[in-house]
Amino acid sequence: MPAPRVRIAPSPTGPLHIGTARTALFNYLYARRNGGTFVLRLEDTDVARSTLAFEADILEQLHWLGITWDEGPDAAGGEDRGPFGPYRQMQRLERYAEAAARVLAEDKAYPCYCTPEELDADRKAQEAAHKPPRYVGRCANLTLEERAARETEGKRGALRFRVPAGKIRFDDLVRGEVEIDTANLGGDFVIVRSDGTPLYHFTVVVDDAAMEMTHIIRGEDHLSNTPKHILLFQALGHTVPAFAHLPLILNPDRTKMSKRKSQTAIADYRAQGFIPEALVNYLALLGWSTGTEEEILSLDELAGRFDLEHVQKGGAVFDRERLEWLNGQWIRRLDAEDLIERLQPFLEADRDAGRIDLVPSPEELRPLVPIIQERLPTLGAIGDLVGFLWIEDLSVDTVTLVPKRWDRDTTLAALRAAREAILESIGPVTFEADELEPPLRALAEARGWKAGDLFMAIRVAVTGRTATPPLFDSLVALGRERTLARLDRAIATLEGMEVPA
Repeated sequence: MPAPRVRIAPSPTGPLHIGTARTALFNYLYARRNGGTFVLRLEDTDVARSTLAFEADILEQLHWLGITWDEGPDAAGGEDRGPFGPYRQMQRLERYAEAAARVLAEDKAYPCYCTPEELDADRKAQEAAHKPPRYVGRCANLTLEERAARETEGKRGALRFRVPAGKIRFDDLVRGEVEIDTANLGGDFVIVRSDGTPLYHFTVVVDDAAMEMTHIIRGEDHLSNTPKHILLFQALGHTVPAFAHLPLILNPDRTKMSKRKSQTAIADYRAQGFIPEALVNYLALLGWSTGTEEEILSLDELAGRFDLEHVQKGGAVFDRERLEWLNGQWIRRLDAEDLIERLQPFLEADRDAGRIDLVPSPEELRPLVPIIQERLPTLGAIGDLVGFLWIEDLSVDTVTLVPKRWDRDTTLAALRAAREAILESIGPVTFEADELEPPLRALAEARGWKAGDLFMAIRVAVTGRTATPPLFDSLVALGRERTLARLDRAIATLEGMEVPA
């Protein structure tokens, strides 16, 4: 069996999204597992919507994910590499014209001069009769003289492919045997518009045949297109490739994931701090299973195991919580220096957005790694986790500052006592977590306070938040002087707080 040739053929009419990324990944993994070739081809015939910026995004995000290809363009607007170029459809128009002329000459297609008004009237009549829409065949049997007469009138014909009667059967590598009656294809379909522009069904088959694709691995939403494509492969005299249709990606409510309803752009997940190792790992498990209990696998490990036999037929639910868990697992695997480097852009973004006042240096971040690495679900969560460390003038909400079971006076007394305990018991040199906890616990016990209430009041006073890394680690990270200064400021805030009569 020859080495497989597979492809991904995105349209640069939008950013790379989850569905296309997963399809690209499955094709990449299949090629790598079986010693094959992975091709990237750009379907850019939608000139009105295709942009160089979207092309750049698609290529950049695939590179960021670690998904590389053997043939195709490496950069937006850049040169192609590979023996079957060009790999952009707008540079292949002559090939489509040649293939169209061939099927026309062989009477496997014919010019259709029906006007939009005629086609609309046909559709409405079929709707009124409760029949599925299909082309009525008005132009299917025009003589050469009748065609010439219409051309003389200035009419330009679209090219329609003749759909033969019968059933199309194929063995889908995911779904098993599929059979579709050609009567359900809507009649003869247009492959070239009247202005000479080729349509998707035609271009994709011409390109897949010319580039010698052996396997077409794509989303289940293309399943209904496959009979048309098989007919076109046969009409053009090419070997029909094997097909594998991947399950749809679904929202948690099992509706289809779409760009309109869901967050789908890979760039958005990247901007939130998901790392490529985790996103690739998650996408691989979105409709495929390892057949074992193992879940955390690198791209190379996935490439060593991937097969189509374990791709599921049913829809794959996109679970963001699961993705965050997996992302956290991968963050914990990073070495300290790698983590620090990856966090820098997110800290700079927090600074630029005014959420923190300064960006810590790698030297300042290094001692924090044990605290943050076990708690980060995404790199973008760094500001929410420990951003309080890099705020110069922390403002504290008085409502949050007073624990639920306490009032203003109790909180004020607690913070004053805590300040004194820190000042008296812990010096600048011994300001460590294991030195801080005992005197503060002893204070709570002596005053009859719940330790949790005291610790919450201190936490909010020095961080402005109710949820942070462990309190004593947070105090150590702040340092003795800043801890005392923030306690002073919180005490002053409570002193100026109006107490209800």
